[in-house]
Amino acid sequence: MWKKPYSKWVNEWENHLCFRSTDRVERPFEWGLDYTSAWPRVVTANGHSPEGDLAELNRHIIATSDEFFGYVPPRDFALDGDRLTFTSPCATPHGPNNTVHARVFPGRNPQGRAVVVLPHWNSHAAQHVGLCQGIAWFGPTVIRLSLPYHDERMPAELTRADYAVSSNICRTIDATRQAVVDTRASFDWLVQQGFDRLGVVGTSLGSCYAFLASAHDTRIKVNVFNHCSSHFSDVVWTGLSTVHIKKTLAEHLDMERLRALWQCISPVNYMAKYATHGNKRQKFIYTEYDTTFLPYLSEEILACVKEHGIRHEVAKLPCGHYTMGESPFKFMDGYQIISSLVRWL
Repeated sequence: MWKKPYSKWVNEWENHLCFRSTDRVERPFEWGLDYTSAWPRVVTANGHSPEGDLAELNRHIIATSDEFFGYVPPRDFALDGDRLTFTSPCATPHGPNNTVHARVFPGRNPQGRAVVVLPHWNSHAAQHVGLCQGIAWFGPTVIRLSLPYHDERMPAELTRADYAVSSNICRTIDATRQAVVDTRASFDWLVQQGFDRLGVVGTSLGSCYAFLASAHDTRIKVNVFNHCSSHFSDVVWTGLSTVHIKKTLAEHLDMERLRALWQCISPVNYMAKYATHGNKRQKFIYTEYDTTFLPYLSEEILACVKEHGIRHEVAKLPCGHYTMGESPFKFMDGYQIISSLVRWL
């Protein structure tokens, strides 16, 4: 009998936390085909509509994903105090976004252990610092990576990281590709420093990036996916925090058509590839009252994990997407993340 009022309380809290941001912008729909010029082995137009060409391109990317998410490792890593910078292997038209910024938290007792933390969409530089400090206290060195179009990487015309996820179809794919490559490049630096027991923690959008990176990088042995979903498009279409993006997209596409255009950045399409790395350990965390990654999307990806015989652990927390970052739920979440890293790294 208590679940209904509890659910109502969490949902009201979720809505409050979500809509206290008043700077969301409804941007125009764009195919963004100019972004494809920097992608490897681009499929040329076949006379179909942009939608048809992009659907074919998605199929091609999935089939050749090692190339799409491949890169030439950076040679300009620079550590100044606790600040690590390097040039992103994926160039974009936005100058500030092409320099990767990260903060390094030295571990108390690394013993070759290191973790890359990928924050959530629209996180600011001070967020996830407590988590990084907590992980480092238990031993591993930690890198908190600023995602594309976030923090110092944000172009001057933005107040939010709108270019990371938006109604521009190809720019969203391009930002995802860049995030995956930047994550892998961060592990290059860690390996250069002598770390060889490597893990990743991704939250929300960062969780998607973490999964794609790990599916394409055998060095990443321990994975914590903090929020998880099957299809990138479905989160944008059904989530509370992307209502303004869906409003624009819905004028041009429906959910099934959008799914075809963002298949190449959806974790579910790389599950078979991920499953070939049998020596990985993974924890999937989701929430019972999530308004952004709806629970059925998390359950879909977990069903796919089971279908592929991937060993894993699951934690379902009694909160929502935004409330996970509030007390007491952030402590429950932190325990799930750190305890898994300590056991497996």
